[in-house]
Amino acid sequence: MRTTLLAGIAATALGVYLLAQAPPRAEDPRLKRQQIEDLLKAEHAKSVEDAAKLMQFSEDLKIELEKSGRHVISVAAYKKAEEIEKIAKRIRGRMQRF
Repeated sequence: MRTTLLAGIAATALGVYLLAQAPPRAEDPRLKRQQIEDLLKAEHAKSVEDAAKLMQFSEDLKIELEKSGRHVISVAAYKKAEEIEKIAKRIRGRMQRF
């Protein structure tokens, strides 16, 4: 009897705890839609900014490659190529999210 009572109290306490931990429900579905729109606008702005950086790094890389010989690649050119790859992956990742 005592074990059953303790088990009942524990189950009730667990239920109350789980209800308290549940995320609040959105009362207004437009709020979620507006948040998504704001997120999409911010992601688009970041992608446009990254595309501008991508263009700048591409032109810098072209200049670096034109300066170097055909058998030698500078470390700066290699680093710029890596940075171009990172930026392109970031842009592609943003496109794949939505």
